[in-house]
Amino acid sequence: MSFSQILGLIPQGLWESVYMTIASCAAAYVIGLPLGLVLVVTAKDGIRPMPVLNTVLGAVVNFLRSIPFLILFFFVTPFTRLVVGTSVGSVAAIVPLVISAFPFVARMVEQSAKEVDRGVIEASLAMGASNWQIITKVLLPEAKPSLLNGAAVSSTTILGYGAMAGIAGGGGLGAIAINYGYQRYDYLVMFVMIVVLVLLVQVFQEAGTRGSRLTDKRIR
Repeated sequence: MSFSQILGLIPQGLWESVYMTIASCAAAYVIGLPLGLVLVVTAKDGIRPMPVLNTVLGAVVNFLRSIPFLILFFFVTPFTRLVVGTSVGSVAAIVPLVISAFPFVARMVEQSAKEVDRGVIEASLAMGASNWQIITKVLLPEAKPSLLNGAAVSSTTILGYGAMAGIAGGGGLGAIAINYGYQRYDYLVMFVMIVVLVLLVQVFQEAGTRGSRLTDKRIR
């Protein structure tokens, strides 16, 4: 395949990378956002301290975060086949991406929620707000700028994991770089894929930064 033909694969690879990133990030937040909030709420200084639950959940999160992505990718292959019917392609890559990303997201959410002014939470408690009201009307709104920044970091991290998944048939720009660049010793192809990935990272990062600025009351 000629270089021009390989360049013709970029639109499809770009779409697959964007699709994997957005779908995986969304699914990771479905799991990681409530998990991160539970870690904050059940902490020793949280609004509903539950030391045993907090310790167990924290240990699970730390364990999953400690597994290198490529090892996790291959380890969960049977589960991936069970869920989507195959272990190859961009759709299949979403499964290990979510498993790898949601613990990271949970810690990002936990950190963002801990940045909320304790005085605001205590004032809400003094006014008789329930735990659910504090979570939905205080923690989440106040932490929104930091959460959006965290979402940008999470999406770029997932994008990097998705590129690594190309080595195992995960699809996207990473697969093009591996199959047509690395395996054929064509460093120009790898360089082009790197440039496209870097530009894509900048898009995700800029979107998160702008969203954070628009929701940050401190800079209005």
